[in-house]
Amino acid sequence: MRSMRVVEVTAYGGPEVLRMARRPEPEAGAVPGRVRVRLKAAGVNQADLRIRAGRYADAVGDLRPPFVLGTDFAGKLLDPVAGMEPGARVAGFVPWFEMLTGDGTYAEIIWADPEWLAPVPDDVDFTVAASLPLASATAQQGLDRLDLPEGATLLVTGASAVVGRLAVQYGSAAGMRVVAVAHEGDEPELRVLGADHVVTRGTPEDVVAKVLAGDPDGVDAIFDGAIIGDALLPALKNGGVFLALAPDRVPAAERDIRVETVRAKPDAARLAESLRKVAARELTTRVADVMPLEEVAEAHRRAEAGHRPGRMILMI
Repeated sequence: MRSMRVVEVTAYGGPEVLRMARRPEPEAGAVPGRVRVRLKAAGVNQADLRIRAGRYADAVGDLRPPFVLGTDFAGKLLDPVAGMEPGARVAGFVPWFEMLTGDGTYAEIIWADPEWLAPVPDDVDFTVAASLPLASATAQQGLDRLDLPEGATLLVTGASAVVGRLAVQYGSAAGMRVVAVAHEGDEPELRVLGADHVVTRGTPEDVVAKVLAGDPDGVDAIFDGAIIGDALLPALKNGGVFLALAPDRVPAAERDIRVETVRAKPDAARLAESLRKVAARELTTRVADVMPLEEVAEAHRRAEAGHRPGRMILMI
């Protein structure tokens, strides 16, 4: 039986617990209803870092190391599916938390549900495509949960990173007034992408003060892409709505504030449209660094250090 390279979390801890290993390659037809994808790129996201560190140990139930992390992927189909032949360029994300099998995308070949898969346009690099699936779904489904009317003021934290950057663009396209919190120097680009007002990062208290300087009555909603949590609540109007992206950063409701959470689900049709917009230069994502799979521990270190805003991508 042929084997493939994977990265295993050998124990909960720092990046040093990530180890290269070999596992049997999936064989065609071995899993009913699933197809194989040979990966070219995989994304490293914040959930990966938190799972590896053991912060979600209770949430993963009986799953214990060693397991393989990773949700985002881009690569080539090995098996035919409706409308796509072997060799087709595809992207998507594995709903890792819903499956809890420990089979993620830090691997050469994965099993995928055909309903997860969106075609990747020829002029979109695999590294760019792999930065989009989970982030795009989180931004779009998060905005769905906020359910804001046109003209509402939306505060997006983490707007220099990929989820927040996409939330700025989708929010602006939906007719919202967007206030973005971003790295210094990103202000001009974010204004081009749809932000009406940009404030630079700082302590939560500094950010709240800067937001209230421009919106003294507070904002209608917060999309907490930077996973800051309840320290942002003073920037929110009474009766506003807060979207939390991480289960350990969900604020307690106060002042009639509605608190929502989102765990994105695959949506191939929306992802295909977003990839089409990336190809047409109508939507931009952000890749921080591209590193080989063997350097996954360094990729995690850079991601945790905030080395550069955007998605860390593993080349496979």
